[in-house]
Amino acid sequence: MKKFINDVENVENEMLEGLVVSHPNYVKRIPGFDVLVRTEKKENKVAVISGGGSGHEPAHAGYIGKGMLDAAVAGAVYTSPTPDQVEAAIKEVDAGKGVLMVVKNYTGDVMNFEMAAEMAEADGIKTAEVITNDDVAVEDSLYTTGRRGVAGTIFVHKIAGAKAEEGASLEEVKAVAEKVIANVRTMGVAIKPSTVPAAGKPGFELAEDEMELGIGIHGEPGTSREKIQPADVVVDHLVEKILADIDYSESEVAVMVNGSGATPAMELYIMSKRVHEILAEKGIKVVKTLVGNFMTSIDMAGASITLLKLDDETKALLNAPADTIAFTQV
Repeated sequence: MKKFINDVENVENEMLEGLVVSHPNYVKRIPGFDVLVRTEKKENKVAVISGGGSGHEPAHAGYIGKGMLDAAVAGAVYTSPTPDQVEAAIKEVDAGKGVLMVVKNYTGDVMNFEMAAEMAEADGIKTAEVITNDDVAVEDSLYTTGRRGVAGTIFVHKIAGAKAEEGASLEEVKAVAEKVIANVRTMGVAIKPSTVPAAGKPGFELAEDEMELGIGIHGEPGTSREKIQPADVVVDHLVEKILADIDYSESEVAVMVNGSGATPAMELYIMSKRVHEILAEKGIKVVKTLVGNFMTSIDMAGASITLLKLDDETKALLNAPADTIAFTQV
C-alpha cells in the first residue's frame, strides 16, 4: 500500500485537522467530536447537516458553507458515524428553526442518524430526515435495503441548502429535498478498486482488462463485471439505465460527471461529451453540468453519471449562490 499517511489509526483525525487549518474561514471542529461546522454559524435558518464514512472527500465537509451544509459528521473510512457524533452536530448547528438531516441510504447511516435525531428531539430540537437513494444499479446491496445513496446526494445538499439559506421552514426545506430525491438518478463504473488504509489492500480485484458496472461508492459489487469498453460505450450503458428509470423527455436537467478519486479530468470530460450528445439526441436540455470529484471512493479509478430533472424551483435553487470549500458559485 502506497499512501501519504502516518498512522492508519489516525487518518480521519488528521484529515479533519487538515481541513480546519487549511480552511478556517469555512469550517471549525467541535472539540472532542469528528464533526465540522460552519465557522460563522448562520442564525435564524433551518440547519442542514449530512455525513457518513470518510473516504468520499470532498463529501461531506467540503460542502459546509453558505447555501449548502451547516455541519458534516465523519465516520471512520467507509463506516457510519456514531449517534453521539451526529447528535453533537445537531445541537451545535440548531438555530431554533430545526435541523434537516440528509442521509445516504446505508443501513448504518440511517439507523445512527435516526437515533441521534431521537436524542436531539428529547432535548427539544426539531429535526427532519431525508434519505437519498439515487443509484439505479441495484435494488439491494451489501450495505442497504433498497437503492444506495451516491453522488446525487450533492444535488440535495445544494438545493436544500439554498432553500434553507432563503429562510424557509423545516417543512419547506424537507419538501424540496424530497423533490430532488424523487428526480435524481445515478449509475457508476470502476476500472480500479479503492484501498482502505486500515485494510492495506484493495477491497476487490479487477483484471487489467475488466471493469465493474454499477459499482457502489464503498466498492460494493455492481450489476456486472465485463471487459473494458471505449468511453462512449460505457457512457451509453450508464445513461440508458438512468433514462429507463425516469421519463426525462422534454425536460431540463442538470448533469454531474463525478470522478471516484483517481480518474483524470481528461477522462471525465470525454465522458461528459458523450452524455451531452445522448441527451441532445433525445431532446433533453442540459442547463447545468458539473464535472469533477464530488463524491469519491478514496483512490478508486471510476466515475458516475447523475441526471437531475429540474423544475423552475429546483433550477433556481441549484443556480443560487453558494460558497463552500468544494463548490462555489456567485
